[in-house]
Amino acid sequence: MSNELIEALDAIEEERGIDKEVLIDAIEVALVSVYRKNYDPNPNIKINFDRETGEINVFGSKTIVEEIYDEASEITLDEALKIDPNVSIGDSVDYKITPKSFGRIAAQMAKQVVIQRIREAERGIIYDEYIEKENEILTGTVHRIERNTAFIELGKIEGILSANEMIPGEKLYINKRIKVYVLQVRKSSKGPQVMVSRTHPYLVKRMFEIEVPEIRSGIVQIKSIAREAGYRTKVAVTSSDSDVDSLGACVGHKGMRVEMIVNELGGEKIDVIRYSEDPVEFISNALSPAKVLLVRPNLEDKIAKVIVPDNQLSLAIGKEGQNARLAAKLTGWKIDIKSEAEASFEDDNNTNVNTKADETPEMDINIPVLDEIDEDLDIELDSDEILGDIEETE
Repeated sequence: MSNELIEALDAIEEERGIDKEVLIDAIEVALVSVYRKNYDPNPNIKINFDRETGEINVFGSKTIVEEIYDEASEITLDEALKIDPNVSIGDSVDYKITPKSFGRIAAQMAKQVVIQRIREAERGIIYDEYIEKENEILTGTVHRIERNTAFIELGKIEGILSANEMIPGEKLYINKRIKVYVLQVRKSSKGPQVMVSRTHPYLVKRMFEIEVPEIRSGIVQIKSIAREAGYRTKVAVTSSDSDVDSLGACVGHKGMRVEMIVNELGGEKIDVIRYSEDPVEFISNALSPAKVLLVRPNLEDKIAKVIVPDNQLSLAIGKEGQNARLAAKLTGWKIDIKSEAEASFEDDNNTNVNTKADETPEMDINIPVLDEIDEDLDIELDSDEILGDIEETE
């Protein structure tokens, strides 16, 4: 048994890359606990594993004294010299106390320790492999579904796709191939756990990086992305090369590139828009597919008033406010959308002058000045008409 154990440890070291000394140290520590549990709770014991023969023995340790007060931990000099002729008073001496049945127990424990350490080493290798895949896309197959959680086969490990990371309305079934975004890789008592997502905005971002060579090369950059999984995603892109159209590169010939991503996401709508450093232009683009007439930005508060044609209001806002909400996320601006008629009505109200009778015969009339009235609204102020209305009131 002893030689077989040494040979087994040598083979494990060579094949698995697990240091034999690490295994032997673990076996010794485990056998100390086994001995104390099954034979003697005396804390002054140690296990000796012979590295050449594989023989395992138990040794007790006692302090050499002139007069014994505690037989469990002390020994006289005369008795100690029989064990080791080179000791003196105050030294410690080790003595062999290996039980006859300990060899069988030691062999079983050694086997368990080796198996456990192999598992731990394999888990460590898997963890090291998958921790490098955080924030990346992996392709896997649905292996099983339990309690609204899907387990995705990712090679050496299963990814955990929880209910809140699933695309709303998406039908998952066993053996379905899907792409997932790796949210987190963490250690647990059962081994590494890989948490994955189908709803994260970066799933779409990574897909574009895979499908669009211009993004991979760095010519086209994704500046921001906003997503409501299963419904719509907006992606703002720009190009560092004037000869490369960022929108065309992302959409592809006849829409092939973006269509690949849409199909992977089960028909989720994707708007690819042109990024701009100019907030007016960027906000206008972000509200696509709606047409924008005017954007009035408040740079200090990052609030923008947007005016759209009357027949474009519902399109600009989107179903349940989705288009406006995604545009706000994409640009980082709070967006207030008004129809042309609503904006005109508000501006007309701003031109009204409210007056009150005054006993003083002379009055100073201040005509309100409308700042930033858009020329498209065709609003003009007639001061004679306003003064005439005031005289009639008097």
